[in-house]
This record gives sequence, structure tokens and C-alpha cells, in this order.
Amino acid sequence: MAAPRLVRGYEVVIGLETHAQLSTQSKIFSGASTRFGAPPNTQACAVDLALPGTLPVLNQGAVERAICFGLAVGAKIAPLSIFARKNYFYPDLPKGYQISQYEIPVVQGGSVAFQLDGAARTVSLTRAHLEEDAGKSLHEDYHGATGIDLNRAGTPLLEIVSEPDMRSSAEAVEYAKALHALVVWLGICDGNMQEGSFRCDANVSVRKPGMPYGTRREIKNLNSFRFLQQAVDFEVEWQIDRIEDGLKIEQATVLFNPDTGETRSMRTKEDAHDYRYFPDPDLPPLVIGPDWVERVRATMPELPGAMAARFQQSDGLPAYDASMMTQSIEFARYYEAMRDAGAPAKLAANWLMGEVARRLNAEGIDIGSAPVESSTLAHLIQRIVEGTVSNNGARQVFDALWSGGVAAQGPERVDALIDTLGLKQMNDTGALEAIVDEVIAANTRSVDEYRAGKDKAFNALVGQVMKASKGKANPAQASELLKKRLA
Repeated sequence: MAAPRLVRGYEVVIGLETHAQLSTQSKIFSGASTRFGAPPNTQACAVDLALPGTLPVLNQGAVERAICFGLAVGAKIAPLSIFARKNYFYPDLPKGYQISQYEIPVVQGGSVAFQLDGAARTVSLTRAHLEEDAGKSLHEDYHGATGIDLNRAGTPLLEIVSEPDMRSSAEAVEYAKALHALVVWLGICDGNMQEGSFRCDANVSVRKPGMPYGTRREIKNLNSFRFLQQAVDFEVEWQIDRIEDGLKIEQATVLFNPDTGETRSMRTKEDAHDYRYFPDPDLPPLVIGPDWVERVRATMPELPGAMAARFQQSDGLPAYDASMMTQSIEFARYYEAMRDAGAPAKLAANWLMGEVARRLNAEGIDIGSAPVESSTLAHLIQRIVEGTVSNNGARQVFDALWSGGVAAQGPERVDALIDTLGLKQMNDTGALEAIVDEVIAANTRSVDEYRAGKDKAFNALVGQVMKASKGKANPAQASELLKKRLA
């Protein structure tokens, strides 16, 4: 392992606690909906409101999503785990406690692998536990008062806690991205960071190399990778400045202001004993037998690492290409659909990493919103392979397909565009030979230079053939004919 990068002589230590909202239709302990965007307090039932006499009932789907995650990261699935009450007072917590897991979480250990600057990195996980979300305090548009929206109260969360293994904000971001990609791949979380479905708390401290861990401060509710990096970078500099000034770091919960790029203390950070955890008497221990684990395993998609290895072995893709094809499950399915429709694997990957990625990035959309169907693009690539259209011509067809939308798709549309745009390559050998002979006769200087050993002169001759054929000559065929004529 490489020596950690130092910031002004200090080692940065980062651990992340990530809240992934599970993709169930109802809440973790009630039947109320988890749909986003409903008017305030319209999706809070009696259980969520903590009305007297109500009892929680555990959502089986939430448990199965936790098991799925644990299997994906190579963790231990606890055969018996306990739900606890985490006691604290806040206006958006009607019960006065949050149902969570403390001593015995459902997922124990595991790890997440990713790439950083071209090198493999692995971050170990401490645990992942089930818990309910709190409501939300609304401070705007209430004329100085605060409103309470309990729609989120009881929303199922999987809190994924890493070890303090990260040593830079860049590493923390790459870990968070890998974790985000995994939970979306598994289908256990939609990953929508703007809606709060995936958010991180960053525990940050600094120390001199070889010294014990410093006092950490927790940056709460970071809902974008950019904010995560900015917040950690600011916090690191703030802590170092304070230490250099001879002041102590106090354990605290802090918030990040994206407008100023600064963190500010919200409250003194509590320790576990401050929450007075104890087993929830309304919920029995959660028992997960081996049969249940295997049923969940049988429903899981192929994991990205295994799929990338398969693409290398069966399709002959380089490691980098295979990793790019498995950046999301939708991307992988699009690639596989192209390959199954007859596009050569390497060419399919090249187009996805090139023209398709360029369009997706420019428009800020993902592959699921691409207007060009996988089978249509596969047919276009087949036309390149058989020499009907050049690479440059194919890019023009692709642009026309993309602009035309989903309605204008299919192999027939590809062929029609090739004809309409006049991009069909010349396959008449006799006609091409005549053009080559004319170019040789009209460019004696380039011919003499080529025969004298100047390769650039040959490229110039190929260019003249392409010009004379109005771009319709097959460049490889033109080169081959020229070499024969000039031999």
C-alpha cells in the first residue's frame, strides 16, 4: 500500500456513514407510502405519528434488501439481530426515539472495491444496519416559524458504516461513487441524491503520521459527490489551522454550506451512550435462516465485478473496456443487447465509450434515456464492418438517429439514412480503380516522394482518392489499390 498523501504534514483520516433509502413501496414499520414529493404530512399514518397504542411491524422487503447488500459486499449476515431504540428529542421525531440497530446489526463486515488514479483500492465496512428515517423540519415560507413534515418518518434506510480507511477527499468520493453504483445495480436503492435517497455523513480527523487518531468531526447530510469533496477539503484545512494555532478540536456535528464552501458546527457530537440505546420491546429479534439468505441470493443480479470478468473472458474486452461496460446495470444491458444483435464486442464497446458517452455527457442523461436503440446502433456498426459506410459516415448517421428520437429507429432507418445522406461507400472495384489511376496520373510529385520513402506522400494520395470519390471510397480498399498500383 502506498504511503498516504499528507496535507501540510498531516495525515487525513476519513470514514463515511451512508444512508441508502431502500426501494420498498411502504415504510419499514408501517404500510404508509414512501413515494417522494407528496404534500406534507399526507403519507404519515398512525404508526409514523406515534399515536398511542400503535405498534411497528417489520417490512420483509427491507430486510431482504439488506441481505442482498450484505451478500454483494461479502459480509456476514447475522442469523439473529436486534432492533434498538435510539433516544433523542427533536421536533421531527414524534416518538422521541428512532428505531435502529446498535449492538447486533443485520450486516457485519464486508468491503467495497474501486479504482483511484488507476490503482485498486478497498475500503472495509464495519456494518450495515436497518433503521427508520426521521421527518423533516421546514424552515422556509413559514414566516419565522418551523413546519414539520412527517412524510419521511419511517422511511426504510440501510446505514452503511465504513472503517476510517480513506486518506483523501478524492478517495472518499470514489468510495461513495462505487457504493452508490452498487446499491443502484442491486436495485435496493434508486440512488437519487437530490431527493435524499443516498446521502453521506463524513467523519473527518487529522493526525501527524504514526500518531493515534485525532478527534473527529462529523459532516452531516452530504447529498452530492462534489459537496462531499468540498466539505472534506474545507474541514481538513480548518482542523489543521486550529491545531497549528494551538487550539483543540472538539468532537462535533457540523453542516456544510455549499454557497460558502464552509462547514459550521451544529452541535456537540454525542457518543453512543448519550442515546441510551436499549432493545425495542415492541419488536422481537430478527431471525434470518440460511434458507432465507439463499432465496435472496438466487434473486440477485450478476455483480459488476463478475460481469466485467466475463466480458474479458468471453468477449475478449480489455479490462478497462469491461469496467466501463459495467459502470451501471443499464449500461451493461445496452452493451449486451448490442453484442447479441450482431455488433462485434470491441466495436460495440468503442462506440459506447466514444460517440454514445459523448452524447450522454453533453445532455446530462444516462443510457436508459438514450434515444438510439441498442439494436439500431448494432445494425449501424454491422454496416461499418461490411464496408457499406465509413466510420465518419456512420457518425453522421448516428447523429441523425439521435436527433430523430426513438420513433425513427430500426435497421430500415439506418439504411435509409445512409442512402439519403449519400454516405454509401463505393464497392465497385472497377470504378475505384479508375479513380486511383486518375489520382496517380495527376499527382506525380506525391508519387515520386512516396517511392522515395516518404510515407506522408502516400497519405496525401489516399486523401486525393477520398476527395475524388466524394468520400464514398472505402479507405482501406483505396489504400490497398494504391499500393498495388505503386508497387
